[in-house]
Amino acid sequence: MDDRLGLARTVRAAMNKVFPDHWSFLLGEIALYSLVILLLTGTFLALFFDPSQTEVVYHGRYVPLRGIPMSRAYESALDISFDVRGGLIMRQIHHWAALLFMAGIVAHMLRIFFTGAFRRPREINWVIGTLLFWLGFIEGFAGYSLPDDALSGTGLRIAHAVILSVPVVGTWVATSLFGGEFPGTEILTRFYIAHVLILPALLLGLVAAHLGILVKQKHTQWPGPGRTEHNVVGERMVPGFAIRSSGFFMLTFGLLALLGGVFQINPIWIYGPYQAAVVSAASQPDWYVWFLDGALRLMPAWEIRALHHTVPPIFWAGVVLTGVLIAISITYPWVERRRLGDDRPHHLLQRPRDVPTRTALGAMAVAFFMVLTLSAANDVIAYKFRISLNAMTWAGRIGCLLLPPIVYWLTYRACLALQQHDREVLAHGVETGILQRMPDGRFVEVHQPLGPTDAHGHGELGYGGWVVPKRMNRLGGIAPAIRGFFVPIEEPVQHDGHRERVPASRERVPADRERAPTDR
Repeated sequence: MDDRLGLARTVRAAMNKVFPDHWSFLLGEIALYSLVILLLTGTFLALFFDPSQTEVVYHGRYVPLRGIPMSRAYESALDISFDVRGGLIMRQIHHWAALLFMAGIVAHMLRIFFTGAFRRPREINWVIGTLLFWLGFIEGFAGYSLPDDALSGTGLRIAHAVILSVPVVGTWVATSLFGGEFPGTEILTRFYIAHVLILPALLLGLVAAHLGILVKQKHTQWPGPGRTEHNVVGERMVPGFAIRSSGFFMLTFGLLALLGGVFQINPIWIYGPYQAAVVSAASQPDWYVWFLDGALRLMPAWEIRALHHTVPPIFWAGVVLTGVLIAISITYPWVERRRLGDDRPHHLLQRPRDVPTRTALGAMAVAFFMVLTLSAANDVIAYKFRISLNAMTWAGRIGCLLLPPIVYWLTYRACLALQQHDREVLAHGVETGILQRMPDGRFVEVHQPLGPTDAHGHGELGYGGWVVPKRMNRLGGIAPAIRGFFVPIEEPVQHDGHRERVPASRERVPADRERAPTDR
C-alpha cells in the first residue's frame, strides 16, 4: 500500500494524533455517533417509504384504520411499522437517534461556550457547529413531517403559516414550496429528497470540515501539570483513543437500541391521518423545536398594517426571533474578542467561574430557552394542573422578560463567590476537615498549605504531617489524592531536554509536530 499510494507517513501521523482525556470532550462524540446511526437506520427506512401524497384506502394489518382514506406516505409509514420485519424498531431507533443527535450538539456547544473553546483560532469551527445545529433542526423537522400523520401535519401547517407571515414574498414562497394552496401536492416529495439526500450531504460536509479543522488546529485541553498553550497531553489515536471511542460508539448504539425497543415514540397509528380541519390538543413537536413553538404561543397579537401590507405577530416570533438567535450565536466569538481586546490564540480552556460575564450570559440564554420550551406545553400544563391557559400564557411572557436578568445576576454573583473561595484557598490552604484544639480552648480547622505554584496554580505541597496521608502529600492535594486511586501515579519523565511531570499513561506532544514512534 505504501509503495503504491504513499500512505505510511499520513497514516502514521493520524495514528499518533493525541487527544486529551476528559469526559466533557465526549459530548461531541455522542452527536457524531448518533449521526452515524441516523444514516444507517435512515437508509433502511428509505427502502420502504413512499412520500407520495396520492390518496389511498388503507387495507393493512392495523385493524382500527382499515377502510380509512389516507395518503400513500402515511400508509407506507404504517406498513413499515406493522408489515416490514424490524421496521418498527428501526423507526423508533431512528427517531431516538435524531433526538440524541440534537441533544449532543446542544450539550457540546454549551461546553464549548462556557469553557471558551470558541476563542481564536477556533471561531470558524464555532460557526460550523452553529450551522450544524440549525441544519439538524431543519433535517429533523423534515423527517418529522414525512409520515403525514395528524401530529406531523399540524407542525407542517404551522410552518406554512410562518412562511406566509413574511411580508411581500411569503405567499409566493409558500405556494412555490407546497405546490399550491396548503397542503399542496409536492411538499412531502420535496421534503423527502431534502431529508435523505441534500441535508445529509450538507451535514456530512460540515462534520468533515469540523473534524478537519480540529485535527489541523489540535484539540483544546484543561490547564494542568505539563499542559501549556503549545502542547497536547493525552492519549494517541491508536490504540488507546480508538479502542475507547469504538466502545463508546457501541454504548451509544446499545442505548438507542434499548430506547427504540422498549420506549415507544411517535405512535403514528394512534394519531391517524392528517386532516386540515382537525387539530388535537397536546400537539407538540420534538424537544429542539419547543422553543420556537413556545415563542409562537407567547407572542402578543400585535399586528402591523402599513403600505398595503400586513405583518402578523407570528412573523416576529417565527422569523425575526430565529434570525436574531442565529446572528447572535454566530457572531459572539468576534463580539467577545472585540470587547476584551484579546487577539491571542488560545488552546487552554477556562473555568466558567473565571469568566463571570460570559457564564452569566450563557445561563441567561439557557433560562430564556427554558421559558420558551415550557411554554410550548402550556396547554398540557394548564389542563393537568387545572390552571387557566391565559394565566399560563402571561406567566410565560413575564418569565421571558424577568427570569433571564435574574439568572444573569445570580450566576454572576455565584462566579464571584467561587473566585473568592479560590482566593481563600490560596491564602489559607486546602481545608482538611481536621479540627485542632488550641491552648485557649478554641477549635480551628487545619489547612494544608499550597506551597509554590506554577502559572496555572499547580504545585507540590510540602506539608507532610501525620494527619495527611502520604499518598495525598505525594500527589499534591485533596482532589488528586482521591483521583490517585483511579489513575496511575504521576511519574517524572524526560521530554525534549526538560524534566516535567506527565502522567505515565499519557503522551505529551509538541505543538509544531506530532512525532511518529520512529522519530523518538
